[in-house]
Amino acid sequence: MPPFDPDRARDYPAVIGVDEVGRGALCGPVVVAAVWFDPVAIPASLLGALDDSKRLAAARRDQLADALLQVARVRIAATSAARIDRRGIRTMTLDAMRRAAHGLAIDALVLVDGIDRPPGLDLTCETRVKGDATVPQIAAASIVAKSCRDRLLVRLARRHPGYAWERNAGYGTAEHLAALATLGPTRHHRQSFAPVSQAALAL
Repeated sequence: MPPFDPDRARDYPAVIGVDEVGRGALCGPVVVAAVWFDPVAIPASLLGALDDSKRLAAARRDQLADALLQVARVRIAATSAARIDRRGIRTMTLDAMRRAAHGLAIDALVLVDGIDRPPGLDLTCETRVKGDATVPQIAAASIVAKSCRDRLLVRLARRHPGYAWERNAGYGTAEHLAALATLGPTRHHRQSFAPVSQAALAL
C-alpha cells in the first residue's frame, strides 16, 4: 500500500525532494530529480499514489511522472558515464543533486534521500534514509528520475542492440554481463566499473 495518506496532506510540508537513479548501473547516466510541491495543492489521488519508484510497475511509474510534471516544480540533472569515470560516481551523483536542487530556484528546505548532503548547495539541506517512504517529494523525485532514465535507456537500446538495456536499464543482469563479454563495452558504459573494465580486457 502506498505510504502517503491524502487525508494527512497538511501534515506533509512543502519541501524540495531529491533522489537519484542509476548509481549502481554499469552504463548510462546517473539521473537526479528535484521536485517541489505543496502536498495540499496537488490532487489527492496523485499524493496517495506516490511510492518508492522501485515498487511501481513501469507503466504506472511513467503515468505518475507525467502527472507530476503537470502540477509540481521539477528539475532534472544528469551526469554522463564519461564524467563518472573521470571524477567518481559519488562525486558526480552529489554534483547532479546540487544542480537539480539549484535549478528549481526555490528557497525551500531540501530533503535528500540517503545519507549524503550535496556539497556547494546554498540551501538548507537534510538527509532522509529511505526518504521515499516518508517524504512525498522524495518519492516523487524517485519516480520522475527513474521514468526519465528508463526511457532514455530504451532509446539507447535501439542504437546498441544486444545489451537488453530496454529490460535491464543498464544494470548488471546476467543478460547484460553476457553481452559485455561477447560484444564489449560501448561509449555509454562506465569504464571505471569493474565488470566493464574486466570485459574490455578480456576481448
